[in-house]
Amino acid sequence: MEYVILGIVLAGVLLLAGVGLLVPRIRRRAVPPAPPRPTGAPEEPAEEAGGVGILAPERPTEAPEAPAPPTIETPAPTAGRLVRLRGRLSRSQNVFGKGLLSVLSRDRLDDDAWEEIEDSLIGADVGVEATGEIVGRLRDRVKVLGTRTPAELRALLSAELVEALDPTLDRSLKVGGKPSVLMVVGVNGSGKTTTCGKIARVLIADGHTVLLGAADTFRAAAAEQLTTWAGRVGAEVVRGAEGADPASVAFDAVKKGVDTGVDTVLIDTAGRLQNKVGLMDELSKVKRVVEKHGPVDETLLVLDATTGQNGLEQARVFTEVVDVTGVVLTKLDGTAKGGIVIAVQRKLGIPVKLVGLGEGPDDLAPFEPAAFVDALVGTDA
Repeated sequence: MEYVILGIVLAGVLLLAGVGLLVPRIRRRAVPPAPPRPTGAPEEPAEEAGGVGILAPERPTEAPEAPAPPTIETPAPTAGRLVRLRGRLSRSQNVFGKGLLSVLSRDRLDDDAWEEIEDSLIGADVGVEATGEIVGRLRDRVKVLGTRTPAELRALLSAELVEALDPTLDRSLKVGGKPSVLMVVGVNGSGKTTTCGKIARVLIADGHTVLLGAADTFRAAAAEQLTTWAGRVGAEVVRGAEGADPASVAFDAVKKGVDTGVDTVLIDTAGRLQNKVGLMDELSKVKRVVEKHGPVDETLLVLDATTGQNGLEQARVFTEVVDVTGVVLTKLDGTAKGGIVIAVQRKLGIPVKLVGLGEGPDDLAPFEPAAFVDALVGTDA
């Protein structure tokens, strides 16, 4: 009996051992390969079996796109720019072209008519002295001419206005040295920093290399504004901390210009009020410090044409402090007083070298007396 029981137990042990060997073989049976995925089909997520994932192959990580380089603008050519912008002088054209020519075309030019012409010129900020000379010569030439066709009158008026603008003055910018140094000065609100940026575009359009010095350290936005203008044409800016010594920034800008080999350094200075003696003395200091590198080739005074005769007093004081060599007359498109060009030159003997005829980046034009007068007088009687 004991042998029977022992045999049954032994048979049960062998049976359990066989099952234990068989189950792992079933579990280790290979998973059949997945059917090939069609080209372009999305990858399937990993399948889980007993908490263990069968992972799909990972996609290669794409490198981030490099930022696009800043777009460098090419300023419009300056040659003939004043002619292209002549339509911006529409308000002044109403005074000089339509106004004066209509009076000159009257059948009878009596004293009242000539007085009306004088009033028109004075109202256009030509100035009392210049107006007297222009009207006097016009009266003599009209009397000698006898006949007065519209074309003849237009030619007479144009000739007198061009003569009053003194076409013999040198209006070129003295640039092209190693480097040439240009200082830009002016009162608050004249658009000086913006004009400085536009002057840089004028120089670059004419083939010069330019570095700008942000020596207006008192107005927080001035350096940023100048940097924006420079970046659009690929020019470098030397700037200091807010409130830094302007003379030091100007000195560093010229030194940087020498080291980098540019042919022009353009220095923007803080806006000054002509009745603030201390500030004007500081502007004089900026010039003295810059001249340790060499002479300042140009000092350009930015004047707002809409200020009229007040601009003459501003110009006079700046000339006494820093020896202004040229005037940049801005906002000339927004006034009927185009005669301020004549008044500035006659009062100070300083040529107007550039005129602003709009808010666009390339609306600053080299001043040409004949083209300017032609725009004022127009082509119609």
